[in-house]
Amino acid sequence: MPTLNVQTNVPGDNVVISDVLKDLSKVVARVIGKPEAYVMISVKTSIPMCFAGTEAPAAYAELISIGGLGPDTNKKLSAAISEILETKLTVPPNRCYIKFYDVKVSDRGHLSESDFGWNGSTF
Repeated sequence: MPTLNVQTNVPGDNVVISDVLKDLSKVVARVIGKPEAYVMISVKTSIPMCFAGTEAPAAYAELISIGGLGPDTNKKLSAAISEILETKLTVPPNRCYIKFYDVKVSDRGHLSESDFGWNGSTF
């Protein structure tokens, strides 16, 4: 269930959002090694955002997955996602933060697979 949520201050009318969604979906599935059928992507444009004191194109993204993330994978994802954000949204890599969150089955003090619903049940 990899889910990538992207927020950017880039105006949506300047972007072909369906291309961004498709490109991000493919790269997340490929790098994590999970079927694209389970990948969800959302992109919100025109979000008021200031980064490094300016309102130049910027973005914030969060990627959550049940397994599949880790230091090496996160570096690959960061590079691939940043490339798409730069080519499709004009957001330079140095104006984007990406938060990675790997959900693992754990004690009840932390999120677990049962905390995510899908298809009328949980993972």
